[in-house]
Amino acid sequence: MYIHSAIQLKQLMTLVLATLLMSCATSPEFNTEKVDSTLTPQSVIADPDNSMGKIALWGGTILDTRNLEKNTQIEVLAYPLDSYQRPLQSKKPLGRFLIVHSGYLEPETFSPGKLVSVLGGISKSQPGKIGESHYTYPVVVANQLHLWSLNDSRSKTSFHFGIGIRL
Repeated sequence: MYIHSAIQLKQLMTLVLATLLMSCATSPEFNTEKVDSTLTPQSVIADPDNSMGKIALWGGTILDTRNLEKNTQIEVLAYPLDSYQRPLQSKKPLGRFLIVHSGYLEPETFSPGKLVSVLGGISKSQPGKIGESHYTYPVVVANQLHLWSLNDSRSKTSFHFGIGIRL
């Protein structure tokens, strides 16, 4: 009986420790030192010459991913970011932009509906179409890219604590 209880206690402690370690997982570390926080997709379209080469930290919902000859292009619907740099879909969208990532990214991994954040330099805008309407896309050349887990709750303010004991 005592050995059985000791084994259950050891299993419980292992579970608690694993849970604590998972809850301490860190967010992506974006170096925001050179980021121009005044840049938005709309401001870049309004003043492209003044925006070229500046560093942006944007994020949003992936709309499309296309692999080109030497890079991958991701179309994103931009949203404001929270303190972890995760897009806030509960806020008003800020427009669309393109991410250009050097090399191949798996379109199934970067599929529509997933959340992404990018840190990179503003490049020359690209013309495109949304349906039949012409659209000018601001372009961010990715230095750092983070794909968010759909069940990542770091952006939700909450605190839970509980211990369950079963005999």
